[in-house]
Amino acid sequence: MDAHGPGALLRQWRRRRRLSQLDLALLAGTSARHLSCVETGRARPSRAMVLRLCGALEIPLRERNTLLLAADYAPAYRESDLDDRALASVRSALDTMLAAHEPYPAVVVDRRWDVLAGNRAMPVLMDGTPEHLLRPRPNVFRLTLHPEGLASRLVNFHQVRALFLERLLRQVNATGDAGLRELYEEVRRYPLPGGVSEERADDQPSGPIQVPLRVRTPHGELAMFSTVATFGAPADVTLSELAIELFYPLDEVTGRVLRALAR
Repeated sequence: MDAHGPGALLRQWRRRRRLSQLDLALLAGTSARHLSCVETGRARPSRAMVLRLCGALEIPLRERNTLLLAADYAPAYRESDLDDRALASVRSALDTMLAAHEPYPAVVVDRRWDVLAGNRAMPVLMDGTPEHLLRPRPNVFRLTLHPEGLASRLVNFHQVRALFLERLLRQVNATGDAGLRELYEEVRRYPLPGGVSEERADDQPSGPIQVPLRVRTPHGELAMFSTVATFGAPADVTLSELAIELFYPLDEVTGRVLRALAR
């Protein structure tokens, strides 16, 4: 069996999703026997079957194209540059969302959490970040967990670190992305920031958000939480991998400071 053929790739995805051949066959509307033949290379799946199996396995669009190419079919999903005319309406929507969210921070990231754009409130989280963490492109996990980045100003560093590593590992397992795996291995090995002691038992959450972002600033301690928004039903690889993280004040003190900084 070809380790890079469509059957082997489909088997990897099925096992990643922890599905049996029968489970996947039922989800995709085919037989377990036919699926077994596809996975072992004894049967060549049609283009429609590849796409059905990809849909049942909830495979990201980029990897769906990879599977189609492995089966000798053309990719089904375009991959545009964010500056392409085809994504002009998307860029306009992103600009609108970033500006409308001020005076609170907001950032647009790609699949690997590299920062593509941010609004004018982001400096409250990025001030003092050394140049080497900003080039060639800032990355959310490096900015947050590197001892020279935001980590040195986090009041609840250990809680935030545990949450971020859990989030990143979950994405690694869901996508199988080698670049994300490398990023995870890098950031989990970062040393503790200066002044941060070894991890203690986590305190029980005292508010509605289990792990807020608590940041020391010249304006006092600020507490924020975030939501992540994505585009519905994307048909473009680039669009499918975009996410917008929107930060909100957790208390009125934080809200007042952010509004004052904007003025």
